[in-house]
Amino acid sequence: MIRLLLAAGLALPLAACQPDEPAAEAPPRPVKSVEIRPFRDQAPVFTGVVDPRVSTDYSFRILGRMVARDVDVGDLVRKGERLAALETTVLQQAVDSAEAAATGANATLANAVGVEARQRALRQSNTATQADLDNAVQALEAARSAATQAMAALAKAREQLGYASLVAEFDGVVTAVSAEPGQVVAAGQSVVTVASPDRRDAVVDLPDAMAGRLALGTALQVRLQLAPAIVAAGAVREIAPLADPVTRTRRVKIALDSPDDRFRLGSIVTVALPGDDAGFLALPQAAVFGADGARRVWVVSADGASVATRPVTVRPAPDGQWVVLDGLAEGERVVTAGVNSLAEGQRVRIDGAVR
Repeated sequence: MIRLLLAAGLALPLAACQPDEPAAEAPPRPVKSVEIRPFRDQAPVFTGVVDPRVSTDYSFRILGRMVARDVDVGDLVRKGERLAALETTVLQQAVDSAEAAATGANATLANAVGVEARQRALRQSNTATQADLDNAVQALEAARSAATQAMAALAKAREQLGYASLVAEFDGVVTAVSAEPGQVVAAGQSVVTVASPDRRDAVVDLPDAMAGRLALGTALQVRLQLAPAIVAAGAVREIAPLADPVTRTRRVKIALDSPDDRFRLGSIVTVALPGDDAGFLALPQAAVFGADGARRVWVVSADGASVATRPVTVRPAPDGQWVVLDGLAEGERVVTAGVNSLAEGQRVRIDGAVR
């Protein structure tokens, strides 16, 4: 027992001689931050579709029963190629009748020419009277008029027969069919739609205010939605003058300049619309604070472990951000939350980083 008490007494002075442990280091403070990027990287993106600049709805000029449709959706057609046809029985009969009438009228005219010539010769020899000659001349004029009318009727009948065939007027691709063989179609009713794939537009519906900022000829880049790396240059060629009363959007057509073949008709595309500040760096309002009458930001170190203040020169942007005029470089990261409670050189941990 005495030995235990002696051991305890010796241990107390030794414990008192131990050095004090250092205070625990404060853990890094989590902060939210954003990487500085140009406004063009934040440009709003709108979706559109590739449409043909030239698209024609072919229709017959006359009423009739369609007996043939030679093309389907997706078929390539050449200029002069037949697309569809109407039944021609009645039309052909009309042509045959007109040809017979024209033949009879021409025969009557030839006979009248001969009669007039004989009466004129007889009148010169005083064998025929002037009345006989006058009658012959009148008969000739009537026959000539009848022949002209018969030939016009024949030409019209042949033209009507030609209307029974629907022919492509340019090279293109069939994008829609609206009638089937056996169907009775009215004059002017759409039967086949053909588009020219040579000239293509990107058609986008934009908010009224944003469409108003564009001008004809404005250069834009159009990307395939499924392959953003595939880009086509374009220029605004048409802006709808009125907004849609329901969606309040205006249709904008962008002419594509020598687009890649993968910009097929109907492809979904995206168009970014950078504003006037596209070349400047964008800075969130929450990242800026006032110190000593100057605007400053907390810049995160390259290793993301600490922060340091830096003065910046900025001006307001229309979308509520700041336009950086001086003090920051693209790719640097700044704190966007709790900027008034940080200290110079304070250790931080990046949390909720936004690119």
